[in-house]
Amino acid sequence: MPRTVATGEGLAPPAGPYSPCVRIGDTIACSGQAAIDADGEIVRAGIERQTEITLANMVAALATAGVDESDVLHVRVYLTDVEHFAPMNKVYETFFSAPYPARTTVYVGLPEGLLVEIDALAVLPEDRR
Repeated sequence: MPRTVATGEGLAPPAGPYSPCVRIGDTIACSGQAAIDADGEIVRAGIERQTEITLANMVAALATAGVDESDVLHVRVYLTDVEHFAPMNKVYETFFSAPYPARTTVYVGLPEGLLVEIDALAVLPEDRR
């Protein structure tokens, strides 16, 4: 199956040799999104605001491939500080509803100024194929 890159206006430009969102068949992989504005600049804010921006960027990237948050199968959350888990989770819960996607959360080093990065795997529903 061919690999299709989904792109759209308003998405932050990739910081390296990768695509924001790629589709093969009915599966869509969204690259790690962060609190980056459309000019590629880090939005320096607290964990709650960075999580909101990061999830909004993820939803925008997924939309370029024709899916939304209800089509997400799995999410990976990367945090720089274990203390950020509860506030991130509070914001995360406003973007998804039950049944929630599967999720993995890990603690990592990210570029200076970034507190959270989130990627996702989604499946295009039959009625939109």
